[in-house]
This record gives sequence, structure tokens and C-alpha cells, in this order.
Amino acid sequence: MNQHEEKLKKYIAENNIQAEHFSFNQSCHSVKEAAEAANTSEDNLVKNICMITADNNLIVAIVKGEDKASTTKVGKLLGMYRPRTATPDEILEKTGYPCGGTPSFGYNAIFLVDEKVMAKEIVYSGGGSQNSLVKIATKELVRANNAKICNIHK
Repeated sequence: MNQHEEKLKKYIAENNIQAEHFSFNQSCHSVKEAAEAANTSEDNLVKNICMITADNNLIVAIVKGEDKASTTKVGKLLGMYRPRTATPDEILEKTGYPCGGTPSFGYNAIFLVDEKVMAKEIVYSGGGSQNSLVKIATKELVRANNAKICNIHK
């Protein structure tokens, strides 16, 4: 287990988040790889799309694995210029986690959860590295990151 996974597991424990953390010997970078590693359907995975606002703040759009997040919808929803997608370096700098393993909570950001995610009872999200996942109830996910539920998928 690497330092990013350890940090996330500590955050889960310290903040009493009801979630399970899994580390695998295979990559979970893509939705397909993550579903295979967790022995679950791709439909149960979410992606954390990191965006940067004009004033350099972080927005995390949480969408189902097969969906894309709309920067236009996010900008309109938040009443700001359309944010841009973060670079891998910005993701690591702003979240403390690498691109491809970014969790859905545990750092400072504006969190938005797409309404389609809430149709699922349980989802799998980034676990802090490209070889780990977090299994969490969608209601607990929203509680853990104080997210706003909205329509942000393309």
C-alpha cells in the first residue's frame, strides 16, 4: 500500500466515513480495469473529473463511469465562467492524489455529484492510487464531501 492509499484510509477512519478501501495488484485507472479488479459491473463505477475555475479553485464533478462531465453545465450551475479540465500535475497538487486514483472526498474542493450517480445505492470510486478503489454508498459519498447533487453529465 502506498502513501496516498494510507492517507486516504486514515482520512476515512478519522472522519468516520462508512466506506471500504481496496488495494489491488492490477490497474484501476480505466473504468473497465477498475470493474475487473473489483469484480463488479462498470455501471457501479464513478469518475472524479477535476476542473479548475478562472480563480484557480478546484471543482470535482463526480459522474458515472460511462459518462462525461459537462464543463458548460458546471459553469452555469455555479454561476461562473466555464471551468477547464485540470492537468495531472494540478490534480496531484490540489488533491494530494494522482490522476487515475483521485478519491471522491478527502481534500478541499467544490464537489458536485451527477444525479445519475444517485440512482445507484453503492459505487466504487478512486482509492488514492491507480491500484485502489473505495466502495461507498452514494448517500455516504454525498455526506463525506458535502456535495451538491445536480445534472452535470454530457
